[in-house]
Amino acid sequence: MTSTTKEVATEILPYIRVYKDGSVERLKGTLIVPPSPDQDPDTGVSSKDITIAENPSISAHLYLPKLTAHSQNQKLPILVYFHGGGFFYESAFSSLYHRYLNNLVSQVHVLAISVEYRLAPEHLLPAAYEDCWAALQWVASHSAGNGKEPWLINNGGFQRIFIGGDSAGANIVHNMAIRAGVESLTYGVKILGAVVEHPYLWSSKPIRSESKEGHDKSRRCLVWNLVYPSATGGIDNPVLNPEGPGAPSLAGLGCNRMLVRVAGNDQLRDRGIWYFDMVRKSGWKGDGELFEVEGEDHLFHIHNIETENAKDVCNIDNVVPDLPAP
Repeated sequence: MTSTTKEVATEILPYIRVYKDGSVERLKGTLIVPPSPDQDPDTGVSSKDITIAENPSISAHLYLPKLTAHSQNQKLPILVYFHGGGFFYESAFSSLYHRYLNNLVSQVHVLAISVEYRLAPEHLLPAAYEDCWAALQWVASHSAGNGKEPWLINNGGFQRIFIGGDSAGANIVHNMAIRAGVESLTYGVKILGAVVEHPYLWSSKPIRSESKEGHDKSRRCLVWNLVYPSATGGIDNPVLNPEGPGAPSLAGLGCNRMLVRVAGNDQLRDRGIWYFDMVRKSGWKGDGELFEVEGEDHLFHIHNIETENAKDVCNIDNVVPDLPAP
C-alpha cells in the first residue's frame, strides 16, 4: 500500500511546515477580514483595500481617521506600515493587524498604508524588501497630486511621511531607511521618521543575555534560513545584521527621526537596544529615542491593545514625535 503522507522538508513549529513537494502549510495566523469603508464602529476609522502593482502583486490596506466637516481636507501625517510575522506568515489584511491599525490611526490621527508584501517561502527574500520599496515609491508618487488614490491626494501630508513596523516589519523599516539614504523616492519625497518596534535583527555573535549554546540553531536562525537561504553571509548578511561584513554605515539612514521600541521580556529586546546603540554611535545626524516597556513580551501592544501598557505605547509622542494632537 502506497503511503499518502507527505514528507516534511522543514518546519518551524507552531508556525509553518514546508513539504518536500514544495507545498506549504501555515499553522498559525489570524483570519483575513474585510475593510471598513463606512467607518469602523469602535474607532470611526475608514479603511479600504487598494492595488499598488499587478506584477508582482502588491496590495495594501488604507486607513483614514474620522474627519469632521471642518477637517475634511486636513493634511495628515502618512504612516507606511509593514506587518510582522517572520517574513513567512501574517497579513496586512488579518484581523490582528486590522484591529491594531484601526486603533493606532484613531489615536495618532494619521493616514496609514499597511503593505501586503509577498511572503516566503513561496517568495523568498529579497521579494518583501522590493515590494515594500515599491509601495513607498507608490505613496511618494502621489505627492505631486497626480496619483490615483484620492485619500492620499486629498489628505496626505507629504512633508511628514513615517515608516513603521514590528518584528520582521521593523527589519523592513531599517532596510527601507537604509535604501532611502542611497536612492531617492519619487519627486524627492523624504522620510521624516522611522518607528522600529521589537526588531527582528540577528548575528552569528551572541550579545548580552543571548545564550552562546545553540545560538546558531535558534528560532531566529531557522527563520532566516527558511526565508532567505541564498543570503550572502547567512545570518550576518547586512539586511539582518547591521554591522555584518559589507553593511552600509548607519550614518546614512534616510530619515531624520527614529523611535526604537523594545519590551522587557522579549527575546529580541537586547537586539533592539544593540541596534539603537549602533545608530546612536554611527554618526547619524537624526534624533533617536529608545522606548522600553518592562514586564512585557514580544508585540504585546499588538496582541493585547486593551492593556494600559499598550495604550501608553500608542500615545502620540511615542509613535510620531512632535505631532500636534488631533
